[in-house]
Amino acid sequence: MFKFIFTIVFISLNLLSSTLVEKRWPKGETFLTFLEKNRLPLSIYYNLDKEEQELATEIISGVKFQILRDENGKLEQALIPIGEELQLHLIKLKDGYKLITTPISFQEEDKKATIEVTSSPYQDIIKQTGNYLLAHEFMQAFKNSVNFKRLRKGDRVVIFYKKRIRLGRQFSPPKIEAAMVEIRGRKNYVFRYNNGRYYDDKGKEVEGFFLAKPVNYKRISSRFTYKRWHPILKKYRAHLGVDFAANPGTPVRAAGRGKIIYRARKGGYGKTVIIKHDNGYKTLYAHMRAFNKHAKRGKWVKKGQIIGYVGSTGLSSGPHLHFGLYKRNRAVNPFSVVKVTKSRLSGKKRKEFFVQMKKYKDEIEVALKEKYSPKKIESFDYIVSLEKPILDKVSN
Repeated sequence: MFKFIFTIVFISLNLLSSTLVEKRWPKGETFLTFLEKNRLPLSIYYNLDKEEQELATEIISGVKFQILRDENGKLEQALIPIGEELQLHLIKLKDGYKLITTPISFQEEDKKATIEVTSSPYQDIIKQTGNYLLAHEFMQAFKNSVNFKRLRKGDRVVIFYKKRIRLGRQFSPPKIEAAMVEIRGRKNYVFRYNNGRYYDDKGKEVEGFFLAKPVNYKRISSRFTYKRWHPILKKYRAHLGVDFAANPGTPVRAAGRGKIIYRARKGGYGKTVIIKHDNGYKTLYAHMRAFNKHAKRGKWVKKGQIIGYVGSTGLSSGPHLHFGLYKRNRAVNPFSVVKVTKSRLSGKKRKEFFVQMKKYKDEIEVALKEKYSPKKIESFDYIVSLEKPILDKVSN
């Protein structure tokens, strides 16, 4: 598989007279208001193409971002994450400012943990690893397949997971690849497979949170892609959702039960609704023509309930629904959760899964004997970016 390595050449700055400031993105702030507050030309935003303008709408409130200012307080650079994979990089050049999308560099480490239950898996995982997000991911993975109330002291837990490291610190939730928990000596397993879904050792899906398709559509006009290098445009492109082309006025339905936490215009997304669901999920419905008058902010909605109607508001070239899915503020492929496949694997996928499962089962047995104890982390960030004087570099 072809893998592009992106190198950035830094525009020479007098770093000794520059000041690096780290902040959290304010709630309700847009990229346009960020430009206004820093007295920067709004043309920086308006000169972007439609996809890049829409991507700027993905900035999450509360995320850490960094600004480099000169001795007069003028912005020279800014790095603003828009997820775990990409960031907006704003650079001052001789003839003005340039905004590009660059990948966030990180190292991914494979980790193993063997834990003996003394109080609860959640507390024991945190006690041994210091990673509350790992504990939460573990509980969610097994939530619909085991009864944790039957656990007793001395039962064991094994977790194989991937941890991302940025500048020496962990950022973003870890991804569990395989896990085992004993319930009174009986081993229960989950394995990550098929777009990040969890299956037991019989090839049956165990995660109980599924979403319905939000709209009757004619075709999928754009699929989810997190970080893709465009060989012609020579830059990174991303589309953090799925676009369903549909007739104007087609009802948009809640993909799952939840609470409406946003119902207004949202930058390039136009008229948008965001629903908060169980298990840390949120769904986003954008470019709608109109809202359902009964689906108001703060209201609970059922799966399938009409929340609005397909339109083309915001940055849209035609009537469609942009459907986004987020798990703990991390954009994920909606088709990893939308129920479009059978809950039990079959055919080639089933054979591939059992080969992978057998490998992990053997490794879990080794982990039970070796009793792996990962280094306890002291702190981590959702995103970590620039560090002075170690700066990502950019070419004109």
